[in-house]
Amino acid sequence: MQPTRRSLLPLIATLLATGCAITEPIARPTLSVPSAWSERATESGDAVATDWWHDFGAPELDALITEAMSAAPDLRIQAERVVQAELALRQAGASLFPALNLSGGSGTRNVDGRESGSTDLSLGASYELDLWGRIAAGADASRASLVATRHDYDAARLSMSASVATTWFQVLALQERIDIARRNLDIAERVLRVVQARYDNGAASALELSQQRSTVLNQRKAIEPLEVQLRQTRSALAILLGRSPQASVAADVRLHSLHVPHVSAGLPSDLLLRRPDIAASEARLEAAAANIAAARAALLPSISLSAGAGIGSAALLSLADTTRTLSLSASVVQKIFDGGRLRTEVELQRSRQRELLETHRRTLLVALKEVEDALADSARDANQEAVQREILAEAERSLRLAELRYREGADGLLTVLDAQRTLFSAQDQLAQLQLARLSNAVGMYRALGGGWRNAAP
Repeated sequence: MQPTRRSLLPLIATLLATGCAITEPIARPTLSVPSAWSERATESGDAVATDWWHDFGAPELDALITEAMSAAPDLRIQAERVVQAELALRQAGASLFPALNLSGGSGTRNVDGRESGSTDLSLGASYELDLWGRIAAGADASRASLVATRHDYDAARLSMSASVATTWFQVLALQERIDIARRNLDIAERVLRVVQARYDNGAASALELSQQRSTVLNQRKAIEPLEVQLRQTRSALAILLGRSPQASVAADVRLHSLHVPHVSAGLPSDLLLRRPDIAASEARLEAAAANIAAARAALLPSISLSAGAGIGSAALLSLADTTRTLSLSASVVQKIFDGGRLRTEVELQRSRQRELLETHRRTLLVALKEVEDALADSARDANQEAVQREILAEAERSLRLAELRYREGADGLLTVLDAQRTLFSAQDQLAQLQLARLSNAVGMYRALGGGWRNAAP
């Protein structure tokens, strides 16, 4: 063994023995999680399943969400981001292995009329000793970013399923409201015929006839905006499904036939493991810590090893009568002056970590608030729907009595008009409350993570 090579081996062994990787602790916010919800939670409700949309009892909704999971553009975009994060991790991990280069060449040259040829083939290897953990920290950051991106994909799936369900419920509600408006138009036209008959017989005034005609026209005018809104909502649902906005989406289910599920909210502390957006935020904090470690390690010297072997010949395109070479070297590089770039990079990564820390804190607070709001909305809308059904029953009874008394001449047309307006409003509000209850149930599933659970907290 040559003296140079013998002197390099103790140096390499010493560096490997004394090298110490730099690590950075993962920052986490200090947040006091309440032991119970402020709003009254349903303890007897069902646990949230990953296919929570089945709880509404609508096979049509199941088919729409299945279609969205496979064809929605937003989910395909997020899936490609996962692929990009996987490739970035593979790229970062490649730096942990030696690099091999193979080169060869052949050529001729003419000097003072004398022509000579040469051919050479060489193999080189280089490897940076990751004594301070800079390369490993970069790989750790890429790995944590991949985990965060996968959790983002899970969150996007939850958001997509919730959006499809909510939009489909809006389509059903608009169809219901249009049907109500048309039935009310039929009632108004029926009353108009009664008023017209009374007017023809001299029992009603021209003012009463004009008032009822205005009611019919107003009721007819109210249908068109609902139809426009229905078309726009259907096109929005089609886009969620990955269809053309002009494509039709079947919605033959009646709003009142859907089941409004009751869900158990569990404990606030469980929420930290049940939401993919919280898990993604935690993974980004891990990536931030790894980026700081990599930036700190870049301040220290870098040690590289290189080796090479080659053969050469004085003949053109021939390796006959070759000469062989073998080399082994080690180098140490330390930045002395770079204008503060590396130290600024450390401070930059620390600032990004503080930003992510506050973002994570906000994510936790928003998650807790969303569950509280969903609990409050569910209880309120259930009570209001029960009261609204009683109001509707009384409004229907009032209109029947008002029409009867008007035919008999006991009351004027104003009583009928007032009863009509009350009935129209009660029916429309009931449809909107039914939509609110269904949408709030979707919001509860979404706030609770949609059955998702972090397997590796």
